[in-house]
Amino acid sequence: MTVSTVSGAAGSRPSARVLILKDLDSAGWHFAVSSLSRKGAELARNPAVALTFYWPALGRQVRVEGIAQADPAPVAAEDFLARSEGARTMALTGRQSEPYCDPAEIGEALAKARLELERSPGLVPADWVSYAVWADTVEFWQSDPDRRHRRLRYERDGAGWSTTPLWP
Repeated sequence: MTVSTVSGAAGSRPSARVLILKDLDSAGWHFAVSSLSRKGAELARNPAVALTFYWPALGRQVRVEGIAQADPAPVAAEDFLARSEGARTMALTGRQSEPYCDPAEIGEALAKARLELERSPGLVPADWVSYAVWADTVEFWQSDPDRRHRRLRYERDGAGWSTTPLWP
């Protein structure tokens, strides 16, 4: 899925990246990030997000707009510990999106993180956060070869949802 955020700072622009949808339940759509990353910092300043799921072979898309709320710490820990060793090792370097001068820096940071994991296999970094997006709008799009695409927008309306068909 593509997660789009805006920091909320003056002059800020939308930022999008692809993340893994970890779960979907009554609390919302779940994903996890480091709070030290750009997306983590943006979510801390402005929790409004948009999620986009696109299946080109099926000609379908789902858009979700809502507020990202941090899940309880045990949910984040469970998510982190379920990840591959390589993913956990890279996350433990804590340097996502930072510039580097020498590729050897990455190797050194990974070696240090790998050693940390060997010493403490249950280690979960304090900056690891799982979020649930509580949707207020969900839009479904179905393509049509004649360009009469079908679009339905669902908006939270009290305890339920209202549905509005949209022009293609």
